[in-house]
This record gives sequence, C-alpha cells and structure tokens, in this order.
Amino acid sequence: MSYDNYSKLGVEIKDGVATVTLQSGERFNGINWEIHQELGTIFPDLERDDNVNVIVLTGAGGTFCAGANLHWLKGQLKSPPAAMKARKEGRAIILGMVDCPKPIIARVNGDAVGLGATLALFADIIVAVDTATISDPHVNIGLVAGDGGALIWPLLIGYARAKEFLLTGNKVPAVEAARIGLINYAVPKEELNQTVERFASKLAGGASMAIQMTKTVTNIPLRQAVESVLETSLAYESLTLRSDDVCEGVDAFLNRRMPEFRGR
Repeated sequence: MSYDNYSKLGVEIKDGVATVTLQSGERFNGINWEIHQELGTIFPDLERDDNVNVIVLTGAGGTFCAGANLHWLKGQLKSPPAAMKARKEGRAIILGMVDCPKPIIARVNGDAVGLGATLALFADIIVAVDTATISDPHVNIGLVAGDGGALIWPLLIGYARAKEFLLTGNKVPAVEAARIGLINYAVPKEELNQTVERFASKLAGGASMAIQMTKTVTNIPLRQAVESVLETSLAYESLTLRSDDVCEGVDAFLNRRMPEFRGR
C-alpha cells in the first residue's frame, strides 16, 4: 500500500510497525488544514494495510505537536464552510483512532498541546520524554476543547483533575502526567526510542488477532463515550469559534498580549 499521497505525515513501515511522523512544516508541528485532513484518513488506511500490526505516532524534530496553527484557526473564523470541514475532519480523526483495531503508541518527543495532546491521549500506550508537557489550553483563546480533549481527559484522570486542567489550560509535566495516569510513562530522552521500540516490537510480534480484538473490546465504552459526547463538544467548539472572545483570544496570542475577554 502506498502512502505517497501524504505530504504532512511521514509514513515508514518496518517489521510490522508503521511510524507516522507529524511534519506539518509549521512551527512546533502546528496543525494546519493539510495535516488535519491527512490525520482524518491515515488511521483507516493503516487499518487496511496487511503489512502493519502496530502504529507509532510521533512528531518531527523536538516537538510532538503544538496544536492548531492560529493562522489556520483565524481562517475558520472568516469561513463557515472551512469551519464545517474542520469539524467533520475532527470527528474523523477521533473515530479513526478509536475504531482502528491496531495498537497505537504515542511517542511524545516534546510538548503536546491542544489537538496535539488529544492525539497523544487517544493512543493506546503513551510514552513521553520526561521534559515534555501535556496541555489543552483551548479556553485561553476563548474556545471549548471540543476536538476530543473534553472527552478523553476525564476518562483518563477523572473529572476533578480533568476540569482543573481543561478550565485553566495549565500544563501537566510528563512525570506528573504519568503519576496521575494521564500517560503511561515519562522517560529520559535517551530512553525514549528504546522504550517505544520495546512495546512496538512486542505488539508487532504478538498474536495480532487477539491483540486487535482485545483493543476493540476494551474500546467499546470509549466508543460509546465518543458517540455520546464528541458531537456535542464539536458543536460547542463551533459556537465559541463564532464568538467575540475567540477573535480577541487569537488576536491577543498572535500579537503577544493579554486578552480582554467579555464573555460573548
């Protein structure tokens, strides 16, 4: 199977392991429309590839993913069709990861922010470098964390902790994230590759039918949560996308000043 049509995702397959590298070309691997679209199709494509048993998701360079590029987001403020397209793709990304029976390992080689955090947290095994942070600061620019954050954080660490981080946008250091169960492991940089490769090799060489069916069964409650929550959270994100606050939040961030929100 060819992946030549993917320009913002690098795909390398070896010994049953597909390594998918986020390479948007934006600063800190920020999400733009091209990589967002590709993320909506890559997991179904890998699911159909008989040469793949395990997927490793990582970022190019020293950053996993900084979330949405705000210039791309600003374009959605002016174009309802673009916002609708992004909403459909957002649903496809989450369902692609949840419905893919093949194990997904997140190799978090740097900060994971916003949608970047969501991509990491929807993986089945999450290994982060111990200097990384995990955060979902949608609210800091006036948005609801509707693209999966408001769904997955409470499922992983409970409602009290999740609301603390989602309502403030505060960062969680990787070591603390591992301690509270947000991720599996936080390891020194020199151990990151070895740790990820150990899991990938074990899963790729295991009983693939049993492994994939186990993931599918384990994900049934998660799939039900996606069906009950994701559409509403995406709709709420779309509503806030039209607010004065998000215009102010994006402008303030781009101009490096403190936003003055008005709650409308």
